[in-house]
This record gives sequence, C-alpha cells and structure tokens, in this order.
Amino acid sequence: MRTPSELTQLFREQGLKVTPQREAVFRALGGSVDHPTAESVHAAVTAEMPNVSLRTVYQVLNDLAGMGEIHALELGTGAARFDPNVDTHHHLVCTVCGKVRDVYVDPVAVPVSALGFTVDSAEVVFRGRCDDCAPVLH
Repeated sequence: MRTPSELTQLFREQGLKVTPQREAVFRALGGSVDHPTAESVHAAVTAEMPNVSLRTVYQVLNDLAGMGEIHALELGTGAARFDPNVDTHHHLVCTVCGKVRDVYVDPVAVPVSALGFTVDSAEVVFRGRCDDCAPVLH
C-alpha cells in the first residue's frame, strides 16, 4: 500500500479534496498488514480525531477501493474487510475468531473458457482455525 503522503498526492491528482479526516484514514491504514473493518479504522481515526463519522471512514475506504489502492473484501466474517495488500493473493480465514491472513498459492485452474466465460480475477478463501484457536494436539 502507498504511504499516507502518497495517498494524499493521489487524491489531489484525482481532483479530490484532501481533508484532515481523509488524511487520518490514510494514517490509520499506513503500514497495515491486517484486514481491518471500517469500524476498526474508525476507532483508530477517532482516537486522533473524535468527531470523524463512520460514514466518512466508509467513504474514504470506498474511494481508495475504487482507485485500486485497497481491496474491499466480503469474507463471511460478519463485516466488510479492507485489504491494503493489492498484490495477487488469497486469504486464510479463522472460523473461530475471524482473523484474516494473506496466503500466496497457485489456485486450481478452472477451464471456464470452455464455458464461454472470461476470468478477470480469482480469489480463494481457505477457512479453518488459526494457531491461536486451533486445539492443542498432544
């Protein structure tokens, strides 16, 4: 993901107003390796700027997703997640705590071209238990 200052410049180049609220969202995402919800980004932003609304945070996250700077994910964890890693990768999702991690694997080739379908992208989600939630095996 780009740095907060690079995101500020990108917004300016796109003709979007750079506000203190947007910059706070950029800082909250900066260096993130997890897959935050809008609510967790909002909590980080309001620690710095208490009056920022959740709606504003959602709008900035959706703007970033629309620009291809982050990915909006629906992983079945109860809330939309936002992934600052825009490299091609897949996800491991803990079915107990909802933790999400990136994983780099080659997906299975599916012969969809034979069905008259063109694939633009693919995402594989592996579900199971993370190290913290897996039972200890003796």
